[in-house]
Amino acid sequence: MINKKSRIYVAGHGGLVGAAIVRRLKKEGYDNLIVRTHEEMDLTHQGSVEGFLEEDRPDYVFLAAAKVGGILANASYPADFIYQNLLMESNIIHAAYVYGVKKLLFLGSSCIYPKHCPQPMKEEHLLSGYLEASNEPYAVAKIAGIKMCQAYNRQYGTRFISLMPTNLYGPGDNFDLETSHVLPALVRKFHEAKVNGNSSVEIWGTGKPRREFLHVDDLADACLFLMNHYEATEIINVGVGKDLSIRDLAEMIAGIIRFDGDLIFDTTKPDGTPLKMLDVSKLTALGWQAKISLEQGIRRTCQYYTSIAS
Repeated sequence: MINKKSRIYVAGHGGLVGAAIVRRLKKEGYDNLIVRTHEEMDLTHQGSVEGFLEEDRPDYVFLAAAKVGGILANASYPADFIYQNLLMESNIIHAAYVYGVKKLLFLGSSCIYPKHCPQPMKEEHLLSGYLEASNEPYAVAKIAGIKMCQAYNRQYGTRFISLMPTNLYGPGDNFDLETSHVLPALVRKFHEAKVNGNSSVEIWGTGKPRREFLHVDDLADACLFLMNHYEATEIINVGVGKDLSIRDLAEMIAGIIRFDGDLIFDTTKPDGTPLKMLDVSKLTALGWQAKISLEQGIRRTCQYYTSIAS
């Protein structure tokens, strides 16, 4: 168990996941938190990261820093996604070993699993098939982070664990239509359509792919739980174990926002992976389950977006 006075570094504290982890830690009474802005420390610069860990000596590290984005962003900036993610995770994981971090939690992604993976996706399906081409550079970087944690555990006896969360959403999400994921993009599209009095909303793809969504506050809760209760070097999935089609998701968001216009699906745009739901039986067996329902979480997210859009 993490002592309440332990020095805890949250990498990526300004992002969706990192901010949620900070909120959760503070709520539980962990007040010795260490954070650094990008201006204070460039995580892609090895010397900067090693100098920080040498000086500040955190006991625990939550590695939530990453360059993330939806289908369009991954297609537009593949070099950025693989280069920046490889550098950040390599610098932090190696420095955590060098400077004696007691335990590190690395956040991967469900994108690591093959495009045509059996459903629900089990941890052992990693590297069992070809990746989805649209986000392959990002997925390869995340797989490298997993294998790096496992290699350091095997060679140096470190305590580095790797979590694979499903699709995330919640307060602090990215609502930029050029770089966001599907759920926040839909929240913005329906909100703007309602405000502007539009008669329809265009949605990428066929609406048939199915996705699982986890509220970021649930993920933060799972991160703290696993940091305290999980020691295995094998990866562990974090999700809700339920999915729905993009069409059903769009209809749910439209209903919550009270947009009653038409939904136009642009079938010339890519769908991405057809099915993507995690098997969370390993996590459930440890005694953790998600608490925030999708409808409740979307309502909170819509309220958050309304507050920043007005």
